[in-house]
Amino acid sequence: MSAAVTPMPATGLRPWWPLLRALLDVFAAQRDSQKLGRDTRTELLALAPPALQRLAERFDLGEIETSTLALCAAAEWETSVAQACAHWHADATRAWPSYALAIALFADGDWTALAPDTRVRRWRLVDVAPGVGVAQARLSADERILNYLADRSFLDPRLDGLIRLCPSTSATPDDVSRRLATCWNAAQSIIDCPLADLSEFPADEALRVAAATCTQLGLRLHTLQARDLPASHAEREALARLWEREALLVNGALLVDCDEADPPGRAAHFFETVQGLVFARGLLPAQRRARLRCTAPLREAAGVAPWLQALGPLEGDVPAHVGAVAAQFRLTPDGVREVMAQVSDRAEPGADLPALLWQACREHARGGLDALAQRIDANVGWDDLVLPAPQMTALRTMALHVRERHRVYREWGFDAKGGRGLGIAALFSGPSGTGKTLAAEVLAHELRLDLYRIDLSAMVSKYIGETQKNLRRVFDAAEAGGAILLFDEADALFGARGEVRDSLDRHSNMEIAYLLQRVETYRGLAILTTNMKQAIDPAFLRRIRFIVNFPFPDVQARTQIWQRAFPTQMPREELDVERLARLNLSGGNIRSLALNAAFLAAGEAQSVRMSHLLSAAEAEYAKLEKPLPRGEVGDW
Repeated sequence: MSAAVTPMPATGLRPWWPLLRALLDVFAAQRDSQKLGRDTRTELLALAPPALQRLAERFDLGEIETSTLALCAAAEWETSVAQACAHWHADATRAWPSYALAIALFADGDWTALAPDTRVRRWRLVDVAPGVGVAQARLSADERILNYLADRSFLDPRLDGLIRLCPSTSATPDDVSRRLATCWNAAQSIIDCPLADLSEFPADEALRVAAATCTQLGLRLHTLQARDLPASHAEREALARLWEREALLVNGALLVDCDEADPPGRAAHFFETVQGLVFARGLLPAQRRARLRCTAPLREAAGVAPWLQALGPLEGDVPAHVGAVAAQFRLTPDGVREVMAQVSDRAEPGADLPALLWQACREHARGGLDALAQRIDANVGWDDLVLPAPQMTALRTMALHVRERHRVYREWGFDAKGGRGLGIAALFSGPSGTGKTLAAEVLAHELRLDLYRIDLSAMVSKYIGETQKNLRRVFDAAEAGGAILLFDEADALFGARGEVRDSLDRHSNMEIAYLLQRVETYRGLAILTTNMKQAIDPAFLRRIRFIVNFPFPDVQARTQIWQRAFPTQMPREELDVERLARLNLSGGNIRSLALNAAFLAAGEAQSVRMSHLLSAAEAEYAKLEKPLPRGEVGDW
């Protein structure tokens, strides 16, 4: 790029120009002299204007680099300096500083003083134009640097559209931002700064933490979407150098959002290349740069104040219930007002206003989760569930943990001891049809929360990074309402982690680790189901709070299931439940058989009788590809 710039009133640099011109003239007249005395150099640097002094300090420039930059800037702005350069070259067409001129004038002939790895070249403060040879190459100050020296600072046009300045905020420092600020303050230079890993945080929280950290360090926060990174390695490296330079010029820090990195390798290469104060959020790719992993605290609602302010005409009816609602649902102030307006519209004389409020919050908090998972309408209670006493006790304890977590974590201070491990995760293991999904429905009905079933086998992708992206969308969408998440077929992802033999093994283990991390910090209840508990890595099992084994029902349990299989209003003849219980079926098969028998009876306009159950049993066993035990059905 040509660095020629329209002359501008750079008054701060004017003391340099007469001296530079005189030195160049003397040097041109005395070609046998191959160096500029150190006293004269010192005199030159003593005249440095504030902008150049500031730039030299921020980039840690040496005497030679600073002097070379000053010569290039003066040649752009002052015609007599450019003419003096032409006089030195003995060529009127070469009115600019050259590599050989700078080396002879400032570096005592040392060609390594302006090598490509020097700071003035790394950050393109001075450009070397391609030419016939290095000695004759033209030196010029970059346009962004010329404007900075003239006290005209703005974002480099080459970064425009990629990197955006965040509006100034007064974000309150928290423990995470304080730790980051302390660590970065302790770094010897920007090269030593590790990457701030905010992958556990949703977008708004990550932005708040980054802004609070920058406030403490006196920095200006900028953002970059990883999907906007250039495709080629060379362009990404050039972008990294441009940003590093910009960060030093404006005291900047960068927040990179990796949610849509495509492909993820672009972000990995950028993080390994760029230096400086960088935050990263989203699906972070594997890379060698040192990281500061920041754990997101358990995220609860901000408090009851927004709810109490929005009560309006409901002020005398629901304040006592606002605390539970505020603890469960994370709604924005606008969302709170919308919910309250909806409750007011639905309220009729004698209506249960607290129940209306809770239901309105559930509906509002669903957001985009309906598009990512299957919502199950839970209308079953404890009486519909047949399990041994230890399993029933574990499920009731699970419900208690969800219901009272706000009191224990926030009011009693357990969350102050760390956010990791405060999420409520459960593993339901057992054969198909033993009641795992039914138990999740019972919990959702008891807690009055939405239940979403996520098919993990469908979420796992062969493309690197896609599985994590799918999981992140689900967890982020579920946070607002703290919905119960039921991950079916957990062994599709959580099989025993093997030895890392290639990149696919490494990324598979990263997917498992990512889900572990999100389950541990999710503020709702996450349930994983499996038919093969033995396939789950023991390291994963240690991080699950509840493990409930669902046994295949024995005769006594099957008798209870049959007794509860038919609605009370269903017309029936005398049914021999004890004979039905002899069929070696799971609870799911029993319910399917009972439903099929009801349809057969309805088709014949009759009450349900044993003959209908026999026909349904034959169909059920055929579905299971098993022979119906005729000795058990006898004369049905």
